[in-house]
Amino acid sequence: MKTVSLSGSHRGNVGKKDARKNRRDGLVPCVMYGGKEQIHFTVDAKLLSKIIFTPEVAIIHLNIDGKEHDTILQDVQYHPVTDNIFHVDFLEIFPDKKVTISVPVKLEGTPSGVLKGGKMYAKMRKLKVRALPAYLPDNVVVSVLTMEIGDSIKIMDLKRDNVEFLDPPTNVIVAVRIARAVVEETPAEGAAAAEGAAAEGEEKGKEGEGEKEKK
Repeated sequence: MKTVSLSGSHRGNVGKKDARKNRRDGLVPCVMYGGKEQIHFTVDAKLLSKIIFTPEVAIIHLNIDGKEHDTILQDVQYHPVTDNIFHVDFLEIFPDKKVTISVPVKLEGTPSGVLKGGKMYAKMRKLKVRALPAYLPDNVVVSVLTMEIGDSIKIMDLKRDNVEFLDPPTNVIVAVRIARAVVEETPAEGAAAAEGAAAEGEEKGKEGEGEKEKK
């Protein structure tokens, strides 16, 4: 997993009044835990936005007043009206301790079933994994090239060395199904055929009755 760097400064006070002042100054109140003690600090809102507002996942190398820590984002709170970043929790990680994190799914290729008229449905955009920091993946690549109509790929089908997948094994990640347009046309075509057959039978019945009257 790639690493990005971010600098922060210790918060002298951790009250609400102090937090409001930090936000007015363009800073985001943060807390880091997972180590020996919690550390309260602030980070520049613009720099933090570049890390948070991206689909990519990364290990964040925090420098807080000269002391360095490897962390991952644990929780982000947003302002209920403005959607600005309100508060961020970081989890400090260590080389010998496994970490649980959600990473994006990357679908690779075009399924054979789609080329034959089917439709691909991506059921899961992120997967929860557990691994030592050195083995944390940037994403999980799922090849869909050989998928036919009716096929699906589940969590249980994934295999990756040194990485544990934590979502339920039977959860479907991606599936290829018959396109809805095809499914919807079939009953209509059947109904039309039935109506045509009924009309044809009715006409033949009338012709038969006409022949009987002539006799």
